[in-house]
Amino acid sequence: MKRGLAGILLAMLSLIAVAYAADAPPEPDGYRTDNYRAPVPATLKGARVLTTHDAEALWRDRSAVFVDVLPHPPKPANLPPDTVWRDKPRQNIPGSIWLPDTGYGELATVTENYLRSGLAHATQGDRTKLLVFYCQADCWMSWNAAKRAMSMGYDHVAWFPDGTDGWQKADLPMTEAQPEPH
Repeated sequence: MKRGLAGILLAMLSLIAVAYAADAPPEPDGYRTDNYRAPVPATLKGARVLTTHDAEALWRDRSAVFVDVLPHPPKPANLPPDTVWRDKPRQNIPGSIWLPDTGYGELATVTENYLRSGLAHATQGDRTKLLVFYCQADCWMSWNAAKRAMSMGYDHVAWFPDGTDGWQKADLPMTEAQPEPH
């Protein structure tokens, strides 16, 4: 009886995965350069795509460097000049490095150098170290950053498309983050 239920459950999960992949947009040839908060592909060529369960296992094993690429929230344009602006605190996966603004499709040289140096520091120069890129669900920033890391010569790249949304939904721990220094 238990085997039968387990088989049914696995079949249902497979159908859900196939349905998601069918609804997901295709991978672009290059980087996504607009509408960053939109449905993402089910794949990233050359990278491993992680479920929340997969990401949690890597996090618990401490076998990967987790890289959060959520951008800084923009300062509202209509604030009066004398208003003090404070960023909303970023909650991310404990132990992650936060490299904000590094997931855009086009990066200024200074931002690309920030990503490059942040990854080199986090991996201690080991390009074979597993990197896990994330942001939020339906956020192209992490997809772009993972793709860019592969173009920089990192051999083991994983993409966690559910990001902090999936992590929180699974009731996993979060911590307040500070951006890595430039």
